[in-house]
Amino acid sequence: MPEEIEIDTDSLREKIDEQREKSGGSLLRWISLTTAILAALAAIASLKAGSTVNEALVLKTDATRLQAQASDQWAYYQAKGIKGAVAQSEINTWQSAGKAAPPGLSEESRRYVAQQDSISKRATALERQRDEKSGEAERLLSQHEIFAAAVALLQISIALGAIAALASSRFVWFGSVGLGAVAAVLLLVPLLRR
Repeated sequence: MPEEIEIDTDSLREKIDEQREKSGGSLLRWISLTTAILAALAAIASLKAGSTVNEALVLKTDATRLQAQASDQWAYYQAKGIKGAVAQSEINTWQSAGKAAPPGLSEESRRYVAQQDSISKRATALERQRDEKSGEAERLLSQHEIFAAAVALLQISIALGAIAALASSRFVWFGSVGLGAVAAVLLLVPLLRR
């Protein structure tokens, strides 16, 4: 009877496991690296989204304050107009009675008209400032939406990276990297528009 030939399968199995670990370890390292980069981009996008929305809220608050001031100026304008109309009415009453109006009434009426002119200019300037601040706030809010979308895409790409690591799937990892690249481009769009 021939002797059995023993093959050292333990050492062969160890070498196969080492090779598997080397190739799988390389993939895990790449997944870890790209996921860390994606997490850093997500943090930047999140900060930008937060800062743009905060800035927009401050500008909207300023615009509201300016609108209130402009409304006050227009109310003041109307009050001066009413006073001017009352003065003119008194002048008309004197004239209809066939008498000359006191000289102070004509001067008072002209003064109210002149005051209305400066009040109107002030109110219009306040409305212009309001419109500028409101427009800037709208621009920042549109940037915020882009940054928020980039954050969402980066979070999804990070989750895909975790799935790729667990499943040792290059295909899923490529999807993660691709989605992260799209998010990175989105992150750059508002920065390049300035």
